[in-house]
Amino acid sequence: MNYVIGLIGDVLGGLMYCCYNLLPNYFISIILFTFSTKMVLLPVSLWVQKNSIKMVKMQPEMNFIRAKYFGNGEKISEEQYELYKREHYQPLADLIPLALQLILLMGVIDVINHPEEHIFRGNPGVLDTMLGSLDLSSIPAEVGGTAYLIPLVAAFSAWFMCFIQNKINVLQSEQGKINQMGTMILSIGLSLYLGFFVKTGVGIYWTFSNLFSVLQLYFLNIIMNPKKYIDYEALEKSREELRSASAFERQNKKKFFEKDPYRKKEKADYKRFFRDYEMQLVFYSEKNGFYKYFQNIIETLLEKSDVVINYITSDPNDKVFEMESERFKPYYIGENKLIVLMMKMEADIVVMTTPDLESFHIKRSLVRKDNEYIYVPHDVNSPNLTFRKEALDHFDTIFSSGPLCTKEIRKREEKNRLPEKRIIEWGSGVIDNMIRSYDAMDQREKAVREILIAPSWQKDNILSSCIEEILENLEGHGYRIIVRPHPQFVRHDADRLEYLRGKFHMDERDDMEMQTDFSSNSTVYQADIVITDWSSIAFEYSFATLKPSLFINTPMKIMNEDYEELGITPIDIELRSRIGKSVDLDQLETLPKVVDELLNNNAFSKESLEKIRNEYIYQIGHSGEVGAEYIMDRLAYYKKKHEEEDD
Repeated sequence: MNYVIGLIGDVLGGLMYCCYNLLPNYFISIILFTFSTKMVLLPVSLWVQKNSIKMVKMQPEMNFIRAKYFGNGEKISEEQYELYKREHYQPLADLIPLALQLILLMGVIDVINHPEEHIFRGNPGVLDTMLGSLDLSSIPAEVGGTAYLIPLVAAFSAWFMCFIQNKINVLQSEQGKINQMGTMILSIGLSLYLGFFVKTGVGIYWTFSNLFSVLQLYFLNIIMNPKKYIDYEALEKSREELRSASAFERQNKKKFFEKDPYRKKEKADYKRFFRDYEMQLVFYSEKNGFYKYFQNIIETLLEKSDVVINYITSDPNDKVFEMESERFKPYYIGENKLIVLMMKMEADIVVMTTPDLESFHIKRSLVRKDNEYIYVPHDVNSPNLTFRKEALDHFDTIFSSGPLCTKEIRKREEKNRLPEKRIIEWGSGVIDNMIRSYDAMDQREKAVREILIAPSWQKDNILSSCIEEILENLEGHGYRIIVRPHPQFVRHDADRLEYLRGKFHMDERDDMEMQTDFSSNSTVYQADIVITDWSSIAFEYSFATLKPSLFINTPMKIMNEDYEELGITPIDIELRSRIGKSVDLDQLETLPKVVDELLNNNAFSKESLEKIRNEYIYQIGHSGEVGAEYIMDRLAYYKKKHEEEDD
């Protein structure tokens, strides 16, 4: 080892010899020597800069990989390796400058410990190592006094270098605060050590090495500007995706460590679930109230087949537990245990309304590769607009609400060369049930026309942005106005609702009401027109009652920023001008006129809206039968397949 250090010292000593002969001052020659080493290593620094840019350029894709396979370290490593290989990225390249710095440091220490050997090379001479009263050949920890300034200056230079790196270094600036702080502490600590316990000349070298590194960094960013190569907008989107996955994981961990009164039930249901090895069909529901999306299918299956329905819910208070029978078996499985349960799934068919299969916590089975995953939509909205890009990519079968939904899925498959899914022309169980409920109601003529204001729960919804202007423009025009906030708005912004009640004296008048009792949908059916923003209630209302909707053009909620790339207008946008009219936020004074037109124009008559409904929604009134028949056919297929495998 001493031989290697001596060899490095000889090489660097030659450089020091040249520097001293050029400028025969020990202090200045150390500075010139430090600058010379930076110049010699500049090609390496350029290569590292290029490699770092490549790393940050890949960061969006890496973040999406981490979000997609969050918690699956093995899969993340596998995908990351493939990405590195494809991009010809060398992950160890960023360690090269550190390794070279350490090698240089060992050599520099040898040179400064034996300056007479390297500068005079055996020739007699006198080396002036003094800088004023400071001896550059002394060790500050031994001599004290003004020598203590050296470690402090070295530490400051290290802090300054790290501060600048965290701001403008292509790779360092993208690291987390903890990593940045760790690097800074290490650099400052090393600088203090070198300043105190090695010769002062080494401290001088280290200080100027840090300062020259800052200059070099600015130079590298000028000749190879990261902004020309890196899509920082995509990087921020990928960070948001990763933050969402991380937040979900933290939430689950928090829930896991909290005292859970339902843990015993979950444990018992988990064991009970895996006792049934002949399980054929499983439905998964995120929470209470989601049964309505499966209701028609399940009721038809119970009526027309002998299949057992296994119903997993992540809500221990789900009303489905009141329906338990020999052929309908509900299980409470919380989100933590759900991850493992889904990976061990052996059922032939899994039906769910939760998108993003494989992208977040719900994965396809690892023990079986041929089970079928069916996606059932909540509503008739565009999956290309309201979901993430890959939300439905890993399902085998999609129960499609209508032609536009089918068109979007097929176009995405074609554009991204995805395997073709089975698409079932299904429709909407929610709308079918709303139609039946509406038809069963007493359709009496009302003395006063009713307007229902039913906003969404997204950011900048009507209640958050423009409800006061809407009410001020509509009151006094002979309508009865009912404000029906989203249940989540009631939960999270009750003060806002109380303010509106008071301002418009809703509790003291007959022509305006705030309705927060959601036990009945009769108000929705009885209204003559609904006013909303981007809520799917408009489609459900108009297609169930065959009455028009009025849309306020608040900012649109977009989950997929690239929704336009398919070249298909989402149903959320297209239907706004077909089942009603839209009003911009700066035209709210026109509301009375627009409401009057919608209520009296034949373009929005019952017959016209029924024609539009049949054009955009599949199998009106028959979604339950269509869905159940498909599942029964597939279960028969799997049964025959298992029998053939057993033979």
